Amino acid sequence: MTGTTDAERRAQGMAVRREVLSDAHVDRAIAGTTDFTADFQDFITRVAWGEVWSRPGLDRRSRSIAVLSSLIALGHDEELAMHVRAARRNGLTVAEIREVILQSAVYAGVPAANTAFRIAAGVLAEEAP
Repeated sequence: MTGTTDAERRAQGMAVRREVLSDAHVDRAIAGTTDFTADFQDFITRVAWGEVWSRPGLDRRSRSIAVLSSLIALGHDEELAMHVRAARRNGLTVAEIREVILQSAVYAGVPAANTAFRIAAGVLAEEAP
C-alpha cells in the first residue's frame, strides 16, 4: 500500500488479523512472541495482514478460498485448521469449505484433500452444538 507508513500498515494489519483470526488467536500468537520471532510477527502483521489482506481487490470470503486452496495444495497442514476457522469467520459455509477441498482434490491431489477433509472435519466439529 503506497503512501502508508509501517506503523499504519501494522495497525491496519493488526485490526484485520484480529477480525479474521479472532482476538484469542492473535493474543496467543503475541504472547508466544520471543526475541527470535518478533521480527517475523511484525512482518506478517504488516505485510500479510496490513498489505495483502487489506487490499480492496478481493473480499475476505474470496481471500479465504484462495488461502485454503493454497494451503491444501502446498501441504501446509499446520496452518489449515486456523484458516478453516478464519473462513467460517469470513462467512464461508460448511458446504463451501467442502467444495473448496473437493476442488483441491482435482488440482492438488487426493491425498492432500484427504488430509484437508480430516483437519477441516475436526475444526467444524468444534462448532457443532
